[in-house]
Amino acid sequence: MKRIGLLTSGGDCQALNAAMRGVVKSLVNSGEQIELYGFLDGYRGLIYGEYRMLDISDFSGILTRGGTILGTSRVPFKTIREPDEDGRDKVESMKHSYYKLRLDCLVILGGNGTHKTANLLREEGLNIVTLPKTIDNDLWGTDMTFGFQSAVDIATQTIDYIHTTADSHGRVFIVEIMGHKVGFLPLNAGMAGGADIILIPEIPYDIDKIVDAIELRKKRGAKFTIIVVAEGAISKQDAKLSKKEYKEKVAKAKYPSVSYEIAEKIQKKTGKEVRVTVPGHIQRGGAPDSYDRVFASRLGSEAGKLILKGEYGFMVGYKNREIVKVPLDEVAGKLKSLDPNAAIIKEAKMLGISFGD
Repeated sequence: MKRIGLLTSGGDCQALNAAMRGVVKSLVNSGEQIELYGFLDGYRGLIYGEYRMLDISDFSGILTRGGTILGTSRVPFKTIREPDEDGRDKVESMKHSYYKLRLDCLVILGGNGTHKTANLLREEGLNIVTLPKTIDNDLWGTDMTFGFQSAVDIATQTIDYIHTTADSHGRVFIVEIMGHKVGFLPLNAGMAGGADIILIPEIPYDIDKIVDAIELRKKRGAKFTIIVVAEGAISKQDAKLSKKEYKEKVAKAKYPSVSYEIAEKIQKKTGKEVRVTVPGHIQRGGAPDSYDRVFASRLGSEAGKLILKGEYGFMVGYKNREIVKVPLDEVAGKLKSLDPNAAIIKEAKMLGISFGD
């Protein structure tokens, strides 16, 4: 008999349910007897002992369901060692929940912050297996994370819809895509959606270069311009500021986000009408696409295999088109970002896409 705990932490995304289903079905079909405990709302459930016993039937019909059947929340890693408002030691409370239920393993699905806490629990002696979830695809140790491709599809569809109204009115349209620290999502959605300009955090932009790209399109007879802006896009001037200085500037800014600042500057310099569209959290919502359903299921199946073999302390990742196990201490605290000199960037530039640099 193996007692397995499951929790989903951080922001939600597509295919969380598909991944958990993959873990459970692989264990059940192995013939292993299991007891399943789902912790509610991420690490909060583990801290406060909020869980429910799960049955195999709980994982029926959830392959196509978005979100997470267990709920999720954010418990920042930077405060994980700080007592809660009641003086509770969060780490000791999580360990207590684990040992109280006599778990053999805890399966954790999440992104960067989630993996820091998962590795901490591993260091504290718990048996941990993790699965890589994030629409940003910025998790170290894996070429792909589940949720990413579904989010690309949604963001691409948004850009597709913007094309018709941009063409009709002859306007400049900015579509702000999620991507606070890295640009994998806006880059892929921008290329798939036929964007003319893509601004990502890894390549600081020059507003004059953006204007030049818009004017060049005008000279070539184009009526409109589509600009995809990552929510974490940054100008060359701001990139020179310290983190503290930049945070202070953002706190005082009159704009809801960087896209509105860029829009105002373009309008002043070109006289063109500029409109901003922010699809926001719909990029994380809805059913997973077919790629993510298969991918998350494969990762879940491999996680089940690790549990059956008693191999703990790993994230199940994807490298060079193969499912691999990556030591948690190699993943935690590292961010995977886009190389400004990557082949995909060069290829995009050859297609005529400007990065504002």
